[in-house]
Amino acid sequence: MNNLLKSVLLSGAIVASALILSPDYASAATSSVKVQINDSLVSFPDEQPFIDSKGFTQVPVRMVAEKMGASVKYEKLSSSKSKVTIKKGSTTIVLKSGSNIAMVGSKQVVMDTSMRIVNGRAFVPVRFVSETFGYTLKWDAKNKIAIISTNGKNYAPAWTAPVHNTSASKGNQVVSIAKQYLGTKYTWGGSSPSTGFDCSGYVKYVYGKMGVNLPHSSQSMHNNSGKPVSKSNLKPGDLVFFITNKVSTSHVGIYIGDNKFISATNSGVKIDSLNSSYWGPKYNGANRIFY
Repeated sequence: MNNLLKSVLLSGAIVASALILSPDYASAATSSVKVQINDSLVSFPDEQPFIDSKGFTQVPVRMVAEKMGASVKYEKLSSSKSKVTIKKGSTTIVLKSGSNIAMVGSKQVVMDTSMRIVNGRAFVPVRFVSETFGYTLKWDAKNKIAIISTNGKNYAPAWTAPVHNTSASKGNQVVSIAKQYLGTKYTWGGSSPSTGFDCSGYVKYVYGKMGVNLPHSSQSMHNNSGKPVSKSNLKPGDLVFFITNKVSTSHVGIYIGDNKFISATNSGVKIDSLNSSYWGPKYNGANRIFY
């Protein structure tokens, strides 16, 4: 048996950790699974690549094969059976739906999984297609891209997955919640919209909506909650502290961006500037809860 067929027989799964999709849901798998040939991504106009329940990356064979310069012929054999013939140079591959046996020339080759038809598209394991034609394949787990090289060169991903800043997202959620209570009256010791808020009761209530339990004390928050951040590095959702009694931290608010913060003051929940003539001189640091 030649090396080409051996590589096909030994073709393995491309496993994407934490992404296992049932083939029944392939049409919904517009997920981050992508295919790249040399330095270009393959475009899939409708059905997208997906990872089946066994962990194999399945691809619409026509788009991938044609991108590699092969011709693809699709035939409907019956209401439940279809055949796909792929030709490139002297290599001919014949696949039938529901079967994991492929004919490569006159040789029978066992694929990792069966060819399947999903919404009119024939899907096969991507490694089978690439290695049958003698091409190398690399799985980029970080970006979930199957990278096929047709010329032996090593290619970097043509697409990189966006980095989601979870802490920033949560901070913005805190601000959104905090603004819902603008105008709520001030009550010493208060910690709910129905009774009114004092400064720490308000911050405690808002963060409680995010599943975070803070102490009902501005000084305790300052000393024990989160990590200190500089004023120049403030982000929405950070706690900002002030000395209003000339002794120690006695007021807390939530930074909302643009040098502004929201807090429960004697006149109710309102937004103020960190640089105002009243609050500016009383600023006493900040802590970040989500980092």
